Amino acid sequence: MAKDLFTAEQQKQIVEAIAAAEKNTSGEIKVHIERKCKEDVLDHAAFMFDELEMQKTELRNGVLIYLAVEDRKLAILGDAGINAKVTKDFWDKTRDFMISNFKEGKFTEGLSGGIKMAGEQLKQHFPYQKNDTNELSNDISFGK
Repeated sequence: MAKDLFTAEQQKQIVEAIAAAEKNTSGEIKVHIERKCKEDVLDHAAFMFDELEMQKTELRNGVLIYLAVEDRKLAILGDAGINAKVTKDFWDKTRDFMISNFKEGKFTEGLSGGIKMAGEQLKQHFPYQKNDTNELSNDISFGK
């Protein structure tokens, strides 16, 4: 199972990174981890984005970080609201940061850093609102 790829402590660190990143924004960040992805990673990440109902955030400002560990595939997808605001190369920079950590075996650090980077952009473009609710769970979702 994909859940076995990270210890309970590592999962806790990732969830805490999501909570910290979302603390200053109305945006939502979700991490989905699978062992394998046998299709195009962007196509599958888009499918998971829909499956996780990330397009249902009020301001369309959800970000999905998708990782297939054994196949070494990574995708970061932002919804229409956030994609309209960030620079064209922002997701590439975030991906490259994460991959550089992954190559050193630092998966938790790479994910946490990528989450922080996404949160900073969300904070800039979608600041926290007093009446903000957490529209999506901060828990990591796992595939097979």
